[in-house]
Amino acid sequence: MTLDTVDAAVGGPAPSPLLLLLGRGTDPASERGVDCPGDLPSASDPDLVERARAAKAALGDSVFVLGHHYQRDEVIQFADVTGDSFKLARDAAARPDARHIVFCGVHFMAESADILTAERQGVILPDLAAGCSMADMATAEQVEQAWDALVDAGAADGTVPVTYMNSSAAIKGFTGRHDGTVCTSSNARRALEWAFGPDRRGERVLFLPDQHLGRNTAVRELGLSLTDCVVYNPHRPNGGLTARQLRDAKMILWKGHCSVHGRFSRACVDEVRARIPGVTVIAHPECQYEVVTAADLVGSTEYIIKVVDEAPPGSAFAVGTELNLVRRLANRHPDKTVAFLDKTVCYCSTMNRIDLPHLVWTLESLVRGEVVNRVTVDPDIAANARKALETMLALP
Repeated sequence: MTLDTVDAAVGGPAPSPLLLLLGRGTDPASERGVDCPGDLPSASDPDLVERARAAKAALGDSVFVLGHHYQRDEVIQFADVTGDSFKLARDAAARPDARHIVFCGVHFMAESADILTAERQGVILPDLAAGCSMADMATAEQVEQAWDALVDAGAADGTVPVTYMNSSAAIKGFTGRHDGTVCTSSNARRALEWAFGPDRRGERVLFLPDQHLGRNTAVRELGLSLTDCVVYNPHRPNGGLTARQLRDAKMILWKGHCSVHGRFSRACVDEVRARIPGVTVIAHPECQYEVVTAADLVGSTEYIIKVVDEAPPGSAFAVGTELNLVRRLANRHPDKTVAFLDKTVCYCSTMNRIDLPHLVWTLESLVRGEVVNRVTVDPDIAANARKALETMLALP
């Protein structure tokens, strides 16, 4: 197995001279705010593993632990189910008997779980500081201002809002109030087909908050053109767009992006092809358009896992997604080459705030009868957000 990039990230063999030091590399061509955040967190005290096992066993069926694919291995080992945000949203809604839902992910995921679960169930986020930079790029006030701009332009009628799961409960609530839907990277195409379909008769979509997923899905999968897409910048008057641009657009893309996937560039693809002969480049649809068009395969985290798992021995992949998942796939398949797409290895710093000490504290508190870090959503917001989420879950 060739693991140059992964080994260098986790303290394995000496770094390749092609690798930039973690946390010290910068790419001026990448989007603003996507510098690598620093060293990978070290593994926690091994005694905590036994404490987590004991606490989880004591809680039995009263606790249900959800683990996102981007979580570190020391946490993911205690998850009852793992998945991307779409799968975990369904799993949270399908466990009505668990009193406590411990969500090892980020804040918007825990909010969605709270919206979809029963009132008697409590959703817990082991570290409340585990947020999402993309979700923070669209505030409820900014989105309301964008809708006002659409109204003023005569473009609100016929506009269907579609928000990515990586958004706050307030944004999901806005989407539900305006008869839109939520989507994930797994079902973005189905969500857009629904929005433009005969039941909705949408003339255009306001896509929040990740411009890349919206653009990549609309152009690559629905056959729209790049000129059908405009970018709404919430920091400029009217989003930096004229009334005519708003009316003529098929896709109004919010100016937001993922701080990890935004790092990957076309140069990364070219470099890895030169370095690993015969490599298959597989990218997440949150990557920039130039990256997904240069990649061999594009898909959600669930899709990426499936492709690598099912590939024959000797296959070589360069994977454009979060480092913890890439490392896990590499370790799981020693008969395959699994490399990180970028020379500067990078992980989701907010996702990694959920570590074993926080998880043990959460579980042991529940054993004592103390519910910590419960995430709750305002009932009015939750009602509208649930409408949008249930529309997503009902998509064919």
